[in-house]
Amino acid sequence: LHLSAVKLAELHSDLKLQEKDELSWKKLKAEGLDEDGEKEAKLRRNLNVIMTKYGMNGKKDSQLLDTNYIKDGTESDTLDDPRLEKLWSKAKTSGKFSDEELDKLWREFKHHKEKIHEYNILLETVSRTEADMHKNVINPSEENLVKEEILHNKHRELKDKLRSINQGFERLRKVSHQGYDATSEFEEPRVIDLWDMAKSANFTEKELESFREELKHFEAKIEKHHHYQKQLEISHQKLKHVEGTGDKDHLNRNKEKYAMLEEKTKELGYKVKKHLQDLSSRISQGLQHNEL
Repeated sequence: LHLSAVKLAELHSDLKLQEKDELSWKKLKAEGLDEDGEKEAKLRRNLNVIMTKYGMNGKKDSQLLDTNYIKDGTESDTLDDPRLEKLWSKAKTSGKFSDEELDKLWREFKHHKEKIHEYNILLETVSRTEADMHKNVINPSEENLVKEEILHNKHRELKDKLRSINQGFERLRKVSHQGYDATSEFEEPRVIDLWDMAKSANFTEKELESFREELKHFEAKIEKHHHYQKQLEISHQKLKHVEGTGDKDHLNRNKEKYAMLEEKTKELGYKVKKHLQDLSSRISQGLQHNEL
């Protein structure tokens, strides 16, 4: 796959979480609790996202590159959206951002691109399901009724994702033009997304304040993961250099350090993704309650 050390650790974390979700689904299915097949369909979508993200779907240039920081001060990937490209170009030349802030802003842009990508995968799934139902409209069946329920849930998920995309774009537009607000509560793109959506959900003031505190802990966990990702990348470069020197003792020490960093990065990556999944689920429930 020609993945970097960081991406290999991320892939491991994604697959570990996918495996855990699939084991949970198998238990539910055995108990007859996924009759409409919605949870199974979501698992397939998640696997599709993983395969596309890491270039495992058989398509060239589909891999999303490392988005944790800008290598050598320049971005290593394109945004695939003229509106985003225009905003990013304006921000880079505005003089309103330090190098560190540009790094942070680039992560926000790439996170937004990933959200659009996941939305398009879900939209394609919905379109295929609707096409299948249209073919069988002459002979309605119990299976079609089940598919209608699945479609209803998928359309609701599409609505949530689109809301998040629109909110995210407005934030990028505002930050690109005005620069970062020194009083901003959060810096990590995923946390900013969660906080914006939480404020729109059906939470009491007390629940919202509790959620805010949890997001602060979550952001600290993400920052720790970023730190280990960078250390892993540095360790990988050092290991490649030492391999060419022929110094076995030095090589063994570097291998041990690399293995330790790799394991810690995988562990933190899994915890971050699991925590994100739990937080997103709670917000989704709050948003659904608003629509009732």
